[in-house]
Amino acid sequence: MIPLSIPNLCGNEKRYLAECIDSSFVSTVGPFVGRFEAMTAAAAGAEAAVATSAGTTGLHLSLLACGVLPGDLVVLPSFTFIASANAISHCGATPWLMDVDAGSWTLNPALLADELRRSTAPGPDGLIHVPSGRRVSAILVVYTLGMPADMDRIMGIAEQYGLPVVADAAAALGADYKGRNLGSLGPILSVFSFNGNKTVTCGGGGAVVGAAGPVLDMVRHLSGTARIGSDYTHDRVGFNYRMTNVEAAVGCAQMENLDRFVTAKRDIHRRYNEALIGHAGLTAFPDPEWANSACWFSGVIVPESGVDPVELRRRLNEQGIEARPFWKPLYLQQPYKDVPCSKQTVSEGIWSRIVTLPCSTGLSRADQDRVINAVLDATR
Repeated sequence: MIPLSIPNLCGNEKRYLAECIDSSFVSTVGPFVGRFEAMTAAAAGAEAAVATSAGTTGLHLSLLACGVLPGDLVVLPSFTFIASANAISHCGATPWLMDVDAGSWTLNPALLADELRRSTAPGPDGLIHVPSGRRVSAILVVYTLGMPADMDRIMGIAEQYGLPVVADAAAALGADYKGRNLGSLGPILSVFSFNGNKTVTCGGGGAVVGAAGPVLDMVRHLSGTARIGSDYTHDRVGFNYRMTNVEAAVGCAQMENLDRFVTAKRDIHRRYNEALIGHAGLTAFPDPEWANSACWFSGVIVPESGVDPVELRRRLNEQGIEARPFWKPLYLQQPYKDVPCSKQTVSEGIWSRIVTLPCSTGLSRADQDRVINAVLDATR
């Protein structure tokens, strides 16, 4: 079976893990954690980073540090992995779901501006969502598939309404926006994931990047059970959300190959597009002019009148090629069926027609050709 996306453990992973074992630093204290934070901040073009136990926990901490409170609403695109919404729910807040832009599958700035204009008003404690009476406390933007959203437009809207922005950049490490690194695009904090299927992995874990200062300091403070000083004194309810030295050791070895891995992802994406797009009505994942995607996943969009995507995935799996669907939008998920929601024209039109294809960074040209030929044969 050619798997969808597996880690490429081709560097110093074993060596660094042996150092952890030999030194006994296998938990949340150890030199690799700080080293990994520095490497992540540098890769994102940010001042500093805080390593966390997962991308989801990083989002949770970031929203709390930006002032999201129980009962609030947080703007979120509906076409995202459910973890983005769950991080909002963990704060006691509720997602306000908005549709995505057809040309990027990221938060639609025009829709965002229109929804805020029509549905909100200033209140004594901030911006109020008039239909529900709830405070709107933040925007959580998602860089879908490693593609940055149109951040200049989104940040302009956020500044107009006084809303902090957090970026779920889970799979976007290595991407850029108008030639600028992700750490310079305006969000107070950006969050990466290092799950096993990401371009760079720690086996698990995440990282929050941003400017050195009180907001990122709060993220670090909350991640370590809100402990102050060397004694067992805690000043608030915190969390045990720290990354282990073992995970960070793997991450350091992976980060040493970041550029090569992103190049491999983009090459696979390009080869699939060149060979498949236009055949049997297949179309490509979006590629807006403003960004250079990290190309986390590759695949095709099946036309509405073409081969059934479920059947296409079945045929590929029968040939030993793992092919999967992509995210079901949040407004269709049981926990979020009744939250505030805009019209979902784009999300509704695309989600069921997506077929993701193998795109591991170590995928050989021969296996790429095997995938291409199998898709061509299955869609004739």
